[in-house]
Amino acid sequence: MKRVGLVSVAVAAVLIGGCSKRETPKPEPAAVGTGGAGADVRSDDDFVRDVAAKNMAEIELSRMAISKVSDANIKIFAQQVVADHGAAADKLKGVVAGHLAWPDHLDDRQREIAAELSRKEGAEFEREYLKAMVEGHQDLAAKLESRLDVESLAAWKTAAAGRTQNQALPDPNAAMRDVAVRPLKGGNETTTKINQWAAETYPAAQKHLDNARALMNAKKTAG
Repeated sequence: MKRVGLVSVAVAAVLIGGCSKRETPKPEPAAVGTGGAGADVRSDDDFVRDVAAKNMAEIELSRMAISKVSDANIKIFAQQVVADHGAAADKLKGVVAGHLAWPDHLDDRQREIAAELSRKEGAEFEREYLKAMVEGHQDLAAKLESRLDVESLAAWKTAAAGRTQNQALPDPNAAMRDVAVRPLKGGNETTTKINQWAAETYPAAQKHLDNARALMNAKKTAG
């Protein structure tokens, strides 16, 4: 990122366009989550409660950003987060309907973050919002990884690392169709569907993480 102007154009293009014995390749690229497939396989109820609450937090903070930010790139990003996380939440809610409880509020820490962010304005708000998006998506990606097949996740990360090293920003047209993450095999129908949802959601969560990092770096470069 040699020039801020080029970064802004590139970011806009990005946003508009759209444990096992086997070790994960090292070093892990900055563009992917820090969890590991099978590292924290929890009960379906705990998993759904956690990711549903995180989805709600991402949506609430991004709705706040839409109304408060002046940076067009950040606004586009926030709109995409609301759309993608809303769709993901609706799909997961359909999967678990009649089987598992669905949380209807943020947890205490998420409410605290939202309250703190609501008191900020201007450039300070933008910086803190992007920081929250990076941290939130890192956490979400790590939880999703616990429901993914180890070998396919390792292959996906290797491919993602190579692409990240060859470009300053993620390519919105690179949907990783040649390398797909697969869900862990579930012990029952509900678990199987939840794991499939995690596999479908993971690439989008990682793209949000990449975009949030790119935007945050652009703001730092701009001073």
